[in-house]
Amino acid sequence: MNTKPILSATDVQQILDAAKDEALKNNWAVAIAAVDDGGHLLGLIRLDGAAPLTSYIATEKARTSALGRRETKFYEEMINGGRTSFLSVPIQGALEGGVPVIVDGQVVGAVGVSGVKSDQDAQVAKAGIAALDQN
Repeated sequence: MNTKPILSATDVQQILDAAKDEALKNNWAVAIAAVDDGGHLLGLIRLDGAAPLTSYIATEKARTSALGRRETKFYEEMINGGRTSFLSVPIQGALEGGVPVIVDGQVVGAVGVSGVKSDQDAQVAKAGIAALDQN
């Protein structure tokens, strides 16, 4: 039987806290979602001023990243590059801002952020994930 690392509740809180700090440092009103490797929501925070829709979009970006085992930027670039048939795939988060959490070469979850420009969303997500590497 194989074993794999998982995100603990403490890990999720560290991710959310660090991502929130990055967003606040830049005065960005965003929602931040963390999911497990199956795309199931483990934690969500919507900062003051972020539109209600950002909670949904952040969760879907995280889910898409976890299930696809890659950054959602890949899907956005594919579609923008002309592969519009990919729009028929049943995912909701094909915009940059979903980033997988990789531990020992395995995707254990993902973080999705929504509320500012897509590259800024990704910046916030990556700042959250980086907090795990500091422990």
